[in-house]
Amino acid sequence: MAIYITDECINCGACEPECPNNAIYEPGVEWRMADGTTIDSDYTLHDGTTVDALEDNPPVDEEVYYIVPDKCTECVGFHEEPQCAAVCPVDCCLPDPNHEESEEVLAARQATLHA
Repeated sequence: MAIYITDECINCGACEPECPNNAIYEPGVEWRMADGTTIDSDYTLHDGTTVDALEDNPPVDEEVYYIVPDKCTECVGFHEEPQCAAVCPVDCCLPDPNHEESEEVLAARQATLHA
């Protein structure tokens, strides 16, 4: 599963620098696949949409920090546990039931994002 940030987030920002994939963004900030990855061309998201890795995409959330599911690997390939959840002072970084994925899928994504 990817991780998501609940609306209980206090916007402290502790999670953002911990993400090895740069998948976490401030509220209202646009995101790019290229941020923190080696992706530099078109990339197909899990929903089949293709995005230019270098172009900005609309924010996922305007109110609280958010995680781009297509960039989240739950820290597979980097750490034993999701680092955002480990440092969150209010425990609002949780497994996303809308993006259930096996460890194999997460490892493959990590390899693709950091080829």
